[in-house]
Order: sequence, then structure tokens, then C-alpha cells
Amino acid sequence: MRLRSYLPILSRVRRKPGALVPLERAICHAAAERLRQDEQEFHGYQLAKHLADADDRRLLTAYGTLYRALGRMEAMGLLTSRWEDAEIPARENRPGRRLYRLTPEGRRAASDPATAPAPLPHLLKRFA
Repeated sequence: MRLRSYLPILSRVRRKPGALVPLERAICHAAAERLRQDEQEFHGYQLAKHLADADDRRLLTAYGTLYRALGRMEAMGLLTSRWEDAEIPARENRPGRRLYRLTPEGRRAASDPATAPAPLPHLLKRFA
């Protein structure tokens, strides 16, 4: 894991140690929901679609916001990621996907009532 590359990002985030911002909490909960549906891994677009479709959740501003949050969460040990097998996107004529998986720490964060997603005001734009 390239933790050093995330240190500048982590140092700019102002929060209590171990605290998650609303988007990170929503990602943990969405990933845990996918686990309950026997889906171990997910990719960013799939997650963005799930979050955009969730009831009263308007968490996404841009794909960059989502991917920065996924990177922070990986650096915090809540997620792991890998690139899918290169033959799959070649066969399906599409770009490769980075697949994410919730770690045991991420599962604990998702099951903690204190990390339940808080509804955000309409300040954040929804994906089109």
C-alpha cells in the first residue's frame, strides 16, 4: 500500500482521529449492504450509482470526490483494492475497473451506530 502518497490528503482533512466524514460513512454502509447481497467487491461507478439511488442521500459531488474518499479509506485500512483481470475489460471492450473490498475494520465501522450516514443538505450535487 502506498500510504505516503495519501499522507498529504490525510493531513488536510480536519477531523477527530477515527471519525469518518458523511461520504465515507455512506461508503462503508453501501459496501456492507453489498456484502449482505453476497457481493464481496464493488467498483467506483457501481458505488456511485448505489449512493445516488439511496433514499434521501445526496452525497456525491463528482467522481473525483468519491475516488478521493475511497483512497482515504484505503489508507485508513477500511478498504482494500485491486485491479480486475485485464482480460475481462478487453473482452467487454471497456476500461479496467479498480475493485474495492471492505476490510474487517471497515465492517466494524459500518456496523457502529455512531457511523450511521447522516443525511446531508442539498449542497452536494447528484450524479447525472
